[in-house]
Amino acid sequence: MVVRDQQDRKLLWPEEADAANTPNPLVEPVDRADGQEYTTVWSFPERGDWATHNGSYRGNFAPQVPRNVLTMYTAPGESILDPMVGGGTTLIEARVLGRNALGLDINPQAIELAEQALQFPHDSATWQKAQVGDARDLSFLADGSFDLVVTHPPYMNIIRYSDGRIAGDLSNIGSLPRFCEEMEKVAGEVYRVLKADRHCAILMGDTRRGRHYVPLAFHVLRRFLRVGFVLKEDIIKVQHHCRQTERWRWKARRDKFYLIMHEHLFVFRKPRPGEDLGRIRYSAAL
Repeated sequence: MVVRDQQDRKLLWPEEADAANTPNPLVEPVDRADGQEYTTVWSFPERGDWATHNGSYRGNFAPQVPRNVLTMYTAPGESILDPMVGGGTTLIEARVLGRNALGLDINPQAIELAEQALQFPHDSATWQKAQVGDARDLSFLADGSFDLVVTHPPYMNIIRYSDGRIAGDLSNIGSLPRFCEEMEKVAGEVYRVLKADRHCAILMGDTRRGRHYVPLAFHVLRRFLRVGFVLKEDIIKVQHHCRQTERWRWKARRDKFYLIMHEHLFVFRKPRPGEDLGRIRYSAAL
């Protein structure tokens, strides 16, 4: 593991870090002057509020998530797809960072919010667009047309964004098998429109039923591997300021379970045509 020296900002190997008395980023917070994460545990106690970012759209991810992903896996001027764009967090970051971006959502109200979120001045020759669309049907997009896919799907029907009014809304689905079947369709489409050797990042959480843990994220992970992706990273994102924490705290104590306070940011890679996956076979389909 590589850690960052706070004094001169260079990267140190573990033995060098010990000698320099540098804090371990897994134990102590590191002051990141560039805002970029360097470990597989991300924690943002204060969500970013630059540009037009805000937390009013329930369940939207902190802007630090797409910012880190866009910075790590794309260069200025490249093209991003968010097929479940929600309130537009990914599009805002694409605009700030100078990336082209298309955001889709099956909910017209979400698209209205995303379009409003893009109404801020920024010097960039890039474009960002939000439009109504179904992530399971990207037939209007050409194969291999995006450099990165990043999105934050609903966690089944934990939050019902359209309150049952939109038939194709995945947030209306309470059945785990059916939800995973629909997510596999999403996976197949984003795999097709992503360029080879480029990345797809999805933030997924888990749930409970009958006081037992349901690893929703890992069920979805299997579907993305099944269509051909390989797993590059599993990043644990710590959750903060959850609205339901106080509501569930006493139930957790009474029924002896722990509150879920993390999500998984899976980063997948689309293999190159004819690539030998032997050396990474344990990162491929399970």
